[in-house]
Amino acid sequence: MLSRQDNENIYLMFSDNVHFWNDRRLLLKPAFPWELVQIGNCGSPIETEAGWLVLSHGVGPMRQYCVGAFLLDRADPSRVIGRLREPLIEPNQNEREGYVPNVVYSCGALLHNGELIIPYGVADHATAFATVPLAEVLAAMESSV
Repeated sequence: MLSRQDNENIYLMFSDNVHFWNDRRLLLKPAFPWELVQIGNCGSPIETEAGWLVLSHGVGPMRQYCVGAFLLDRADPSRVIGRLREPLIEPNQNEREGYVPNVVYSCGALLHNGELIIPYGVADHATAFATVPLAEVLAAMESSV
């Protein structure tokens, strides 16, 4: 399971009992300015040939939320093998105002015919959709190997 047990980092957790998740391993820390305050996962990992694609959210200065992504090894998901340096989605001029300003957030995405389709919330008052070719997302990732 992916979790954020300390309100800052992403952990990979293990359990033999679905009711108790006490074994955790640090997976990812904030590394870039757009995720400086905290990071968390946005929904379930998506299995691809390149690895497990995980959408993430990062909170940066002025409590701005952005959507990012990282890639886990398919055989060993405790290994981060790629990560976006820049946000995949960030609030634009039209998405900054609302109940909670400067926030875009997703609870998951799906892969269809090579396109990543991402529904996301805008400033806690509206929803939108973004699409991007999976190949472009993977090509933009920095290798963490």
